[in-house]
Amino acid sequence: MILKKILFGIFVCSQLTLTGQIGFGNAQKVNEDWKFILQDNQNFQAPYYDDSKWETINIPHDWSVKGQLNSNLASATGYLPGGIGWYRKSLKIPTTKSGQKVYLYFEGVYNRSEIFINGKSLGKRPNGYISFAHDVTAYVNYGQENTIAVRVDHSKSADSRWYTGSGIYRNVWLVYANPIHMAQWGVYAYPEMQDNSGILNVEVDVVNQSDNDTSISIINELIDAKGKSKGKTSNSIQLSANSSNKTSTELKIDNPQLWSLENPNLYQLKTTILQDGDLVDETITQTGFRKFTFNPNKGFALNDEWMKVKGVCLHHDAGVLGSAVPKEVWKSRLETLKELGVNAIRTSHNPQAPDLYDLCDELGLLVLNEAYDEWEFPKRKWLEGWNVGTPGFEGSYDIFADWAEKDLEDFVRRDRNHLSVFAWSIGNEVDYPNDPYSHPVLDGGGDTGFSQAVYGGFKKEAPDAMRLGAIAKRLVKAVKKYDNSRPVTAGLAGVAMSNETEYPGALDITGYNYTESKYQSDHEKYPNRVIYGSENRHDLEAWKAVTENEHIFGQFLWTGIDYLGESGRWPSRGFYSGLVDLSGNIKPRGYFRQSLWSNKPMIYVGTYPIRNRNRRRLSIDAWPVWSYESNQTIRVVCYTNVSKAHLELNGKIVGEEKVYDNETGIIFWDIPFQSGKLEAVGLSEKNDELSRYTIETPKTPYALEARIENDKKVISKNSETILVRIELVDEHGVLANLSENEITCNIEGPAKLLGMEAGNNQDMSDYTDNTQAAFRGKILAYIQATGDSGNVKVTFSSPLLKPVEINFETK
Repeated sequence: MILKKILFGIFVCSQLTLTGQIGFGNAQKVNEDWKFILQDNQNFQAPYYDDSKWETINIPHDWSVKGQLNSNLASATGYLPGGIGWYRKSLKIPTTKSGQKVYLYFEGVYNRSEIFINGKSLGKRPNGYISFAHDVTAYVNYGQENTIAVRVDHSKSADSRWYTGSGIYRNVWLVYANPIHMAQWGVYAYPEMQDNSGILNVEVDVVNQSDNDTSISIINELIDAKGKSKGKTSNSIQLSANSSNKTSTELKIDNPQLWSLENPNLYQLKTTILQDGDLVDETITQTGFRKFTFNPNKGFALNDEWMKVKGVCLHHDAGVLGSAVPKEVWKSRLETLKELGVNAIRTSHNPQAPDLYDLCDELGLLVLNEAYDEWEFPKRKWLEGWNVGTPGFEGSYDIFADWAEKDLEDFVRRDRNHLSVFAWSIGNEVDYPNDPYSHPVLDGGGDTGFSQAVYGGFKKEAPDAMRLGAIAKRLVKAVKKYDNSRPVTAGLAGVAMSNETEYPGALDITGYNYTESKYQSDHEKYPNRVIYGSENRHDLEAWKAVTENEHIFGQFLWTGIDYLGESGRWPSRGFYSGLVDLSGNIKPRGYFRQSLWSNKPMIYVGTYPIRNRNRRRLSIDAWPVWSYESNQTIRVVCYTNVSKAHLELNGKIVGEEKVYDNETGIIFWDIPFQSGKLEAVGLSEKNDELSRYTIETPKTPYALEARIENDKKVISKNSETILVRIELVDEHGVLANLSENEITCNIEGPAKLLGMEAGNNQDMSDYTDNTQAAFRGKILAYIQATGDSGNVKVTFSSPLLKPVEINFETK
């Protein structure tokens, strides 16, 4: 028995990097070789059902994104289908020592799932965004094959206003644990700052699932980035049989390295449980030190430095990948946003994959973590195309009464250790006027200040908006049950209506969606209210409402990255207002935002023809195109954050030096088109060149060029994903940025193509094969290792163009 304990301890230690998500035991991913079918039959749960003819897939998996786009489906879903699907997997679970526990942990299943093992139902979880676990110990056939079956019911496909995906779209883990172990998400570490000292408050929940009383020791050790121990505590507690207990401790260090946006310094908290001197459980929690301050007059401070939050809203899909997004893809996307000056994201409007929060911790991005878009009533959604027929009311409202607090508590417990999370949001636009709540103030008149669509004024038959306050108080209480270290917020859609209720007063900080006109008047009327823009337009005026009001601490643009769903009229895959497109390329408005938000010198040039109707228009959506008719009058717009700029064509100045325009944020010149190289040159006040941006007239497309992002030559064979960016160029290597040739990808070696994404919102073609049209001369390929070591050769080709080959190794 002693030997078994020691071996188990060694096994746990060797797997510490895998325990963080569930927070205890030894966790192993079980993502490979699942069976899937898009049908429904209750016999599919049976252990001996023959699934040999089902599709073999790997998790994460999203079946909707592989479905057939159809103009008759809901525009909310991006014209993609839902349905009911089943997953099955055979697992051989070895005979373990007496009493050892076995769990299945799902990071997310969308949605209305039910889990079975060996024909036994473990339970249901209707919310598709919440992570959950099941104790399967009592149902396991040790030393034999065990059948896991998962039913996923997304038949109400338009249950969100955006694309959700369908299926087991996040990781699945098999967890082995001693009967005495930390509770799920049982370690809670939250920092406090006192002068130059950092105090890490640590709470540890422990469960004893044995039939014996026992005494245990809980050791917490803080380790810095260099692996050096910075402090250790030990606490002994008693555990009765089949019970739980909690211990609290403090770890204090002088002059800690603070987590900040520029230097996201992280520590590791190693938590160990010993019983009679033997290791029985251990986990690592990523943590650190930072300080948040919110003030109704001064806004927000990080580590006592007052700052403006430059945020974006993000949905959880990645175009062709749907909702099954590898961590490497999110890393690339977040790095791009940070390059543009973004310092915060809002998880609109649901909890996202654990990988996203880990990356925000590591990269230095604040997170406004949001849970709900609907409460007890659904919102209108187009169920058959866009603006066709009568809006429907599919949604998650039917599970709210039974699951709202439970889901919210699990949401907080899972994510509360992330340093990047600075606020919890309990809802978005649940107060939208007459969708569903109503109030007499919607009749307008007088000084109501109502500034949004009222859908016909007050509707007596609609749910009473006064209900919002009571619900908000319930949800705030659920959040604070497990975390008091951060404020609770929500994004208000109908601020004037909600101000008549107790809803804003239940919140610690209050988000205003598109209601900049209320910033000053509400500050005067509610002087203790902390206000910020929780959802905002891209125009300069909306940003000035932040910079010109000290009490407004920031804004969150709608949106940071284009996303599937919430589509317009066919053809339209999704919402197209992002700073970055579906393929991760920066759009013109992304460069405009960079000119407002980045501290590094930058300049960008875009163009469009001048016609009478748009002679005064200064667009933030001007593409970097220099291909027009000779002598055609072209407006050249420049987005920059330097003092002044001039314009050069083929080395000669064609646009005189102009200073930055604070009123528009745009410098512009109207010039006749001549082919060649157009360059904007950004200058300091002393005429030193600080930045330069070039666009060039391309000739006929000649060849393909490709590069692996970050120039990776070797990747992990264990499902690591690389991003390959392909461009169409002319014979001189100039980007053919108006070309949309079809590109074909062929792979030799231990890797597979996950998809090709060009970022074209109107391309409604088949995304399941290896051929896709480029957009603006570019396309992105996602390629994933398949588990074996070896050399991989990838060839990209297009008719009449010179192909290109890339090579890398998996090991």
